[in-house]
Amino acid sequence: MEVSPKIILRAIWETLYMVSVGLFFGSILGLILGITVVVTRKGHILENRWVYGIVNPIVNVLRSIPFIILLVAIIPLTKFIVGTAIGTTAAIVPLVLHIGPYISRLIENSLLEVDNGIIEAAKAMGATPLQIIRKFLIPEAFPSLILSITTATIGLIGATAMAGAVGAGGLGDVAITYGYQRFDEMTTFVTVVILVVFVQLIQMVGHKLERYFRHA
Repeated sequence: MEVSPKIILRAIWETLYMVSVGLFFGSILGLILGITVVVTRKGHILENRWVYGIVNPIVNVLRSIPFIILLVAIIPLTKFIVGTAIGTTAAIVPLVLHIGPYISRLIENSLLEVDNGIIEAAKAMGATPLQIIRKFLIPEAFPSLILSITTATIGLIGATAMAGAVGAGGLGDVAITYGYQRFDEMTTFVTVVILVVFVQLIQMVGHKLERYFRHA
């Protein structure tokens, strides 16, 4: 059975929906976790071994759970938040919990690249911890943060494809339902090509933005 362009277009829209909404909320979660892990570590501006000792292991645990297992494990939470565990919107909950900790590690690495001398200079000028974060840490790490978000977005596209295996919709669902289960190799090929194009476009835009802000 040949898949109609309408089904492909709907799958593209569902994938873009999951990626954009998942990335938005995942980035917020990742930014909060990443900044917290950095500034509360030993010797940093808000050193707090208790907060660091709690947040860091949580990030490690969530990062270590394969997405397909996380998808199933948090079904009760997903039902509580969106009222169902099936569908495109339901997939966003595990996508956020999957990509958020991943982004936090990328953000952590980016922020740790900032020269400690900049932080010390900010302290000498009397900047508060919040001002140091907003006006020094994040701006200095911004080009690197763009690459981090680019990497996370590509990872998120892969996760949406896996979510299609459990009825979340999107290109992954089309590839499995029409391509794999109905032995339609052309459908599988088309969905793979579309996903590759998405990845290449995101990578290209991310690198261009990183170069622009690094030389701005």
